[in-house]
Amino acid sequence: MLSKASEYLCPCCGGSVKFDSGIQKMKCPYCENVYEVETLEAYAEDLKKDGTDDSEWDQSEQVFDGEEQGDIKVYRCNYCGGEIMADLTTSATTCPYCDNPVVVLSSLKGQWKPEYVIPFKLDKKRAVSEFKKHLLHKHFLPKPFKSIEHFDEIKGVYVPFWLFDSDINANIRFKATKVRTWHSGNYDYTETSYYSVVRGGRMAFEKIAVDGSSQMPDDLMESIEPFDFKEAVPFNTGYLAGYVADKYDVDDHKSVTRVNNRILHSVDNAFKNDVRGYSSVKKEGGNIDYNTAKAVYALYPVWILTTKYEGKNYIFAMNGQTGKFVGDLPLDKKKYARWLGFGTLSCTLLFTVAGMIMSYLAH
Repeated sequence: MLSKASEYLCPCCGGSVKFDSGIQKMKCPYCENVYEVETLEAYAEDLKKDGTDDSEWDQSEQVFDGEEQGDIKVYRCNYCGGEIMADLTTSATTCPYCDNPVVVLSSLKGQWKPEYVIPFKLDKKRAVSEFKKHLLHKHFLPKPFKSIEHFDEIKGVYVPFWLFDSDINANIRFKATKVRTWHSGNYDYTETSYYSVVRGGRMAFEKIAVDGSSQMPDDLMESIEPFDFKEAVPFNTGYLAGYVADKYDVDDHKSVTRVNNRILHSVDNAFKNDVRGYSSVKKEGGNIDYNTAKAVYALYPVWILTTKYEGKNYIFAMNGQTGKFVGDLPLDKKKYARWLGFGTLSCTLLFTVAGMIMSYLAH
């Protein structure tokens, strides 16, 4: 089921209202009036009390039958009546016919409803600017990566995240060495002493973020962290207007292993940094007792750009809150080969000229 059109209609002109990341409020692009999210929510509730004309139009959620269903659902836009196809994880998108924002409420109910959302703080202009900066002086990039049309493909996506709190008790054992060297007579001596060092204690972790979308590479999402949860607000569909949003398809139970691995890595580093005064320190063993609380479901803002080159997908991501940008770049092999050939030729000419000079001086 889609959100009612009135939830995002401007009370003044009736235009489609979207969330403006610059002012952190809802703004009508037509009359430029600005509203608080709560104000439009109250306005939408008032509109629901109005009577409706009797109609036989079916605006309920439509799905394919039988084998055609697969992982696709069809929704009807309440603004223009156009039908929209989306995958099962889509929670918000844009109508291709009228360009109005569409929020799929059936993807945001019950267990699918997030508890918190961090609104976009940086707009598309900033995302494009950071991407161009990332490409600066990258001479061996394929042409598609430098085209203006390419930059316009950047999309603001609310990515589903699970946030875990955990208290741990840990005992970690390290093998440490101390190396002493000295010189006596005609000989150099080296003495290595070995130690078993144990560190134990308790640590508390809050809001460990693990993305709940199988479509998003885990390493990419972890690379654009951290997000500042202090700026999170209780979830409201108003923040999704104008952006794409996915619901999770990896639940909190399946995310526990990744959470524990991240905790283990942090504990190992923290305890290892506390072992001082040795020449080398290496973990030998130990144990960790995890006491993980129930996970909280939240949506985090990410600017995403995906590009395919020579059969391989390249994904770039920018933290929509902090501006941190990550992503790998492809290599234009032809450009690189031409440069390499020119470099080899230049070196050959240089050595040839140098040889002629040396020969001339010798005579």
